[in-house]
Amino acid sequence: MARGKAVEVYNVSKSFGTYQALDQVSFTIQENEFFTLLGPSGCGKTTLLRMIAGFESPSEGAILLDGQQIETLPPHRRRVNTVFQSYALFPHMTLAQNIAFGLENLGWDRRRRRDRVAEMLELVHMTPFAGRRPAQLSGGQRQRIALARALAPEPQVLLLDEPLSALDLKLRQAMRDELKSLQKKTGITFIFVTHDQEEALDMSDRICVLGQGRIQQIGTPSEIYEDPENRFVADFIGETNFLEAEVLELAGGMARIRTPFGLEITAPQKGLAGPGPATLSLRPEKIGMESQAEGHLLQGTVTGRNYMGGFTHYTVDVAGQSLRVSRRNALSHAEGHAPGQPVSLGFRADSVRVLAQ
Repeated sequence: MARGKAVEVYNVSKSFGTYQALDQVSFTIQENEFFTLLGPSGCGKTTLLRMIAGFESPSEGAILLDGQQIETLPPHRRRVNTVFQSYALFPHMTLAQNIAFGLENLGWDRRRRRDRVAEMLELVHMTPFAGRRPAQLSGGQRQRIALARALAPEPQVLLLDEPLSALDLKLRQAMRDELKSLQKKTGITFIFVTHDQEEALDMSDRICVLGQGRIQQIGTPSEIYEDPENRFVADFIGETNFLEAEVLELAGGMARIRTPFGLEITAPQKGLAGPGPATLSLRPEKIGMESQAEGHLLQGTVTGRNYMGGFTHYTVDVAGQSLRVSRRNALSHAEGHAPGQPVSLGFRADSVRVLAQ
C-alpha cells in the first residue's frame, strides 16, 4: 500500500539580509519515513527544520503538511513537535509533569492526560522515574523524556534538531537504536537534522544532503554512499580517494577512462556531457591489498599506517599518487604492512564512480 505525503517542500528559499541560507529547495517526505537532513554547519538544514516547525518563514516557496499549505500558520496550529539539542525540559517539574504539560495546554482532560503520560513513560522505559526532576537524570534519560514529551500529543511529524550531539559516543550509539525503534513503534514521520554522517547512514530511510543552501543529493543511505552524484557528496559522506582522470568515450551509462596510473577502465557514469577531464571517486575499503587484491592491479609503497581497532588505514604511494586504503583486521594481532614496504593493490572498475564537475 502506497504511503501518503507527510511533508512537501516546494522551491523554498530563505534569505537573512544579503545572506542566502536556502536556495530553491524542493523535496517530499512520505508518511512514516525517517528522513534526515545532513550537511555541514551553515548549510541551511536547521533553518529548513525551523521553517517546517513554524519558527521561521520562507522568503519564497511553499511548505505543505498533509496536503495543507502551512507556511503562514503559527507553530501551535501545526501537528508538528520539535526535540531540541538542549532538550528544554522544565527543571521545576517532575518527568510526568513535563510530559503532561503540553497535553494540558491542548485541553486534554485529567484522566486522558494521566493515561497518555503512563503510556509515554513506558514507551521510553522511564516509568520508575516518573516522580524525578530533570536534574536527577543522566543525559540519555533526559533525552528519552524530551522524546516522550514531544510524542505525547500524537504529532503528525516529529522534528529532531541534532538531539544526540551532547551525548557521549556509547550513549549516542544506543540512542540511535532507541530512536529507530520509537519511530517504527509510533508510525510518526521523523525529520532528523545532523552533521554526523554515521548517524544519518545508520538511522535513515532516506537522506537529503545539503551544501551551500542547496540540495546536493537525495537517496537511501546506500545510494548516497555508493553512488554519490558529485564531489561534495562523495567527500562529505565517508572517506574517498579523488583521482583526476580523462574520459575518453561515453557509451550509454558507461565511460571509458584513462586513470592517473596509466590504466584504462570502463566504469558507470551519469551526468557527464562528453569526453574530457573528470574526477573519479574510489573508496578506501574498495581497494584490496596483497591477497585481497583483484581486478586492476597496482604496485605501490606504504607511506603511512593508522591502527583503528577494527580497521587499519594505510597511505600508499602509487606512481606519485597517494591512495588511502582500509583493511579490516579480521585476525587478532595480525602483522600489518610497515611504512616503506612494497605492496600490491587491486580495485574493480565497478567500484569507481565518475563524478559530475
